[in-house]
Amino acid sequence: MTVRKQPLTPEKEIESLEAHLAGTLRPVAPPKDIRQRLRERIRLPAREEVAFRLRDWRSLFFIFGGVLSGTLLIVTIARVLFYFTGRRHMG
Repeated sequence: MTVRKQPLTPEKEIESLEAHLAGTLRPVAPPKDIRQRLRERIRLPAREEVAFRLRDWRSLFFIFGGVLSGTLLIVTIARVLFYFTGRRHMG
């Protein structure tokens, strides 16, 4: 006579997998030189620099116009594709 195991529910299966991984995987600290290089590469601008960029209306106008134009272009292309694919299915 063989004994059959009951299948695990998805929740129990995930819990079992998490428990196994928690016992297997250990956190690894990166070397100090990598952390130092990352700190040098990631630089947050000073408040004055951010405020200056926001006061530059000409650049903001071009950025806003570009984003708006790109959005309209994507919407237009989507409508054209929808129009042509809808025509094919109608008959």
